[in-house]
Amino acid sequence: MIVKIALASLLSLAALPSLAAQCEATIEGNDAMQYSTKEIVVDKSCKEFTVHLKHVGKLPAAAMGHNWVLTKSADMQGAATDGMSAGLPNNYVKADDARVIAHTKVIGGGESASVTFDASKLESGQDYTYFCSFPGHWSLMKGVLKLGS
Repeated sequence: MIVKIALASLLSLAALPSLAAQCEATIEGNDAMQYSTKEIVVDKSCKEFTVHLKHVGKLPAAAMGHNWVLTKSADMQGAATDGMSAGLPNNYVKADDARVIAHTKVIGGGESASVTFDASKLESGQDYTYFCSFPGHWSLMKGVLKLGS
């Protein structure tokens, strides 16, 4: 009887990690200016959220670089436009841009980058967009980020 209780307890504990919130996402960008994921949902129990960006293409950052930038949807176009002026050395993100919630560096083919941000910056009912701010990419390379339940 004790063995059965111990076994049941161990099995219950083994199931706990699968019940935990997934507080990270991986997204790929390619040489055809496409993200692999069009929607990311952040569980509201996450204190922090991490996005891992992988460039699965072959072209270098100067020719076909990609990053991952998060803003409120209403701020996307302004942040993207201002980011173009910031240039590659600044990852096409204007310095200290309050509209930008999080961003990765610009990476080229075969490279990866990650960013972790405070999930408490996300508000329920607010629309968020993520995009690549490399010039000309943001019209195609974008998706929706939602705060889940």
